[in-house]
Amino acid sequence: MVEWFSNLEIFPRIYWGIALIASCVFIIMIILTFIGGDSDGLELETDAEIETDTGIGFQFITFKNLVGFFTIFGWSGIACLDSGLSKPVTVVISIIMGLLMMTIMAAMFFYMRKLNHSGTLNFKNAIGGVGEVYLTIGANRSSIGKAHVRIQGALRELEALTDSPTNLKSGTVIKVKDVTPNGILIVEQLNN
Repeated sequence: MVEWFSNLEIFPRIYWGIALIASCVFIIMIILTFIGGDSDGLELETDAEIETDTGIGFQFITFKNLVGFFTIFGWSGIACLDSGLSKPVTVVISIIMGLLMMTIMAAMFFYMRKLNHSGTLNFKNAIGGVGEVYLTIGANRSSIGKAHVRIQGALRELEALTDSPTNLKSGTVIKVKDVTPNGILIVEQLNN
């Protein structure tokens, strides 16, 4: 293998070197991804900043994208050389293929990041929602009851208070007016 590599001309040797090194890094990244490791050391330090920052969307130049660029750049260059294409055509085609790979990877990560859902229940999303009293809610916030309200696409049983002068009995249809800071719904009877 070493003898074969040393017998190559400088131009194919460069392409083979780039392709082999980038492919090894790419394989390591794939293995680390499947076992739950992080192949990009920079992400470990900046994850908290990125999760709270919504300003950057489409990231074209990242470590993963550069590895993808050099992997495809090297292998497409080798394919062009094996096909007998000239050096300038080989360089142009390999650069275009590498940039295409970077674009595909950047778009893929961009859209995968948009699929991210925290799953955190935001009680403010219940405001304006209609539900039904499950356990009697005391008049004038005298006792906490429970209500079934659809929030974030799921029917939930949540604690509730009312400013109504009368108790809201089980089965009463209610509407959520507000939410306390600790997540208790403020409801009122829905007038038919």
